[in-house]
Amino acid sequence: MPDTETSVHTQAPVDAADVVSVELKADKPRSLWGDAWRDLRRNPIFYISAVLILFLVVVSIWPSLLTSTSPYACDITKSKQGATDGHPFGFNTQGCDVYARTVYGARASVVVGVCTTLLAAVFGCFMGGLAGFFGGWWDSILSRVGDIFFGIPILLGGIVFLSVIKGGSIFTVVLLMAILGWPQIARIARGSVITAKQQDYVQAARALGASTSRMLLRHITPNALAPVIVVATIALGTYVSLEATLSFLGVGLKPPTVSWGIDISTAATDVRNAPHMLLYPAGALSITVLAFIMLGDAVRDALDPKLR
Repeated sequence: MPDTETSVHTQAPVDAADVVSVELKADKPRSLWGDAWRDLRRNPIFYISAVLILFLVVVSIWPSLLTSTSPYACDITKSKQGATDGHPFGFNTQGCDVYARTVYGARASVVVGVCTTLLAAVFGCFMGGLAGFFGGWWDSILSRVGDIFFGIPILLGGIVFLSVIKGGSIFTVVLLMAILGWPQIARIARGSVITAKQQDYVQAARALGASTSRMLLRHITPNALAPVIVVATIALGTYVSLEATLSFLGVGLKPPTVSWGIDISTAATDVRNAPHMLLYPAGALSITVLAFIMLGDAVRDALDPKLR
């Protein structure tokens, strides 16, 4: 019988530095934002809402990508007609193309919603952050000012003030809703800052002589933003619906601005004879509000550690 040779396999020595590097990577603490982004990528609702919102943003910036028809091109002889070739949504009372007006109406809703949310969030975070960080008479004064505005319902306040000033521009509607909407975000920001400033890392930074601005910008603000982002994202959909409601009531945006609220108001009187005039702008409005609410829910689930 032939001799059996036993082959010995040797393994290359493992570098100790590589082992330490792997252990450090494994033990590296994960941040709140890193965990939130990981959870968002696993949530299908986030992708659905993000795709819808991205589509709305593209349509609001470049509506000509979806239609070559002007929303102001009207032919009274086609008043209330249904769908025809080249006009899939039919015509409204003035003979304007409903599809073109639905596409162009996204611009007003997105601009009003985003601008109002940004203004309310920035001002609300500023006021709430000051009240929560400094406390004392700062907190008392700023909180009472916020309570005054918080006691005014946004819809009722919008109807009253816009009726008085005869507003109708996007700037006027955005400014009014931001003025009436910032107290909600200020309350959230105040509570988050109060919670954050009591944490050990903030106390350690204060003991080491960190300045007030450094503690606010480096330690408190990043850890207090999560609840504000959640509320602001959901509020964005609310502001879109508020703009449409004010325009529907005749005190919001005015023609020639193309708005879903204006088109819904025009179609409401003839909903039995021409339901298509109401169906499409109302459907676009509902999908838009739903997309922002879904995004807010996904962000809330990702940023709230209690829901993990």
